[in-house]
Amino acid sequence: MKLARVMDENGRIRSAVLQKESALLWDGALWDGVPEECGRAPLSSLRLLAPVLPPNIVCAGLNYKSHAQESGMALPPRPLLFLKATTSLCGPEDGIVLPPAAPDEVDYEAELAVVIGRRACAVSPEDAPRYVLGFTCANDVSARDCQLRLDSQWARGKSFDTFCPLGPCIETQPPALSCEITGRLNGECVQSARLSDLIFPLWELVSYCSHQMTLLPGTVILTGTPSGVGFARTPPRYLRPGDRFEVSISGIGTLSNPVR
Repeated sequence: MKLARVMDENGRIRSAVLQKESALLWDGALWDGVPEECGRAPLSSLRLLAPVLPPNIVCAGLNYKSHAQESGMALPPRPLLFLKATTSLCGPEDGIVLPPAAPDEVDYEAELAVVIGRRACAVSPEDAPRYVLGFTCANDVSARDCQLRLDSQWARGKSFDTFCPLGPCIETQPPALSCEITGRLNGECVQSARLSDLIFPLWELVSYCSHQMTLLPGTVILTGTPSGVGFARTPPRYLRPGDRFEVSISGIGTLSNPVR
């Protein structure tokens, strides 16, 4: 089942189940479940928004073997966690804005995101699926100069406005290890991997996060990016005005954002 947040023709924001040509609509949180009484509207009349407004955005760094290798770093012994500001959130087709404070080395990171559906605290990997609402596409946009040279930590470089595109929907079916994630810059495939390349698999990562902090409903966990990011290329390849970056994950869909 594909869940979404949408804006209708009257500017009203609602929860939705996306179907082939229409959507079931209701008021209330996605994690409260689909009510028996729902409205219906054609998909063509709706605008897809970021599928959730997260209370926290928790991220795992260096969680693909290929990305750790291209970064010249050893595989981490435990998940490397950091946070993005919730004000970095944006949705499908929203512009990624190159910030005036650091416009020159803004990089892309195609990622699978986990959306928490129930309050989770110290859950086991075996129980983790019970606390997950579903999965969506994300782009962990990063100002590399701030992240790697100018600052002593990652908060600013990861948290500029529009630096967390999310969407287009939440797929409730867990992805298989063979699930493919790709990143395309102006139509060119620059990132491609399968979830089998993850260092810390999804349920292990959710469990670990829940032992570090309570995960509230709507919390988003970004699970890491595969190789192919801009700063690791020769020469480096950063986002520029007029670019478009797309994150595609099999079974979920494509998240597309222009750069301005």
